[in-house]
Amino acid sequence: MSTQFADKIILLKRKQWQGHCLHFSYVAHNYYDVEIVRSKDDFHISFVKKPFVEPYEHSEDDTDKLFAPWMFNVKAWGVVEDGKLIAVIETAVEVWNNRLRVSELWIDTAYRRQGLGTALMDIAVKRAKKEKRRAIVLETQTCNEAAVAFYLKYGFTLIGFDSCDYHNDDIERKEVHLELGILFEQN
Repeated sequence: MSTQFADKIILLKRKQWQGHCLHFSYVAHNYYDVEIVRSKDDFHISFVKKPFVEPYEHSEDDTDKLFAPWMFNVKAWGVVEDGKLIAVIETAVEVWNNRLRVSELWIDTAYRRQGLGTALMDIAVKRAKKEKRRAIVLETQTCNEAAVAFYLKYGFTLIGFDSCDYHNDDIERKEVHLELGILFEQN
């Protein structure tokens, strides 16, 4: 691990960090265009990487908060510098299907591309394996090219999508919900 922060990752205490807001922002130059073609008895679906006409800038405040009360068996790890959270991964157990969901993976813009994402994801995968979960899953969007590239490089694969999760025109908006996952051997 090349990051200077990997050895600073700590388990975050729920009482201290519950409700902490994450500010998600990124710029993307490409997106995955989703095309769904239906014939009489079939569906043909494709995801083709295409360039945006203008760079897509995404920014949102206060929409994602740590330790949401509706999630089960939540654990979060992060790096705190001078009292400020600079990176976090949050995981929650999906009891009914024995999967571990990465509910949040966030890194402050100034600390990206330094290996923190990999170090945090390694912790989540270790948790999933230790607890004998059958898979680790997460959500991202077709317009978040850096996140998709990171997850694919890490070993995730497409396991599903929702073309109207955020709005009724997600395909036209280039913001389709992707479900990515890593499946583990079951004993």
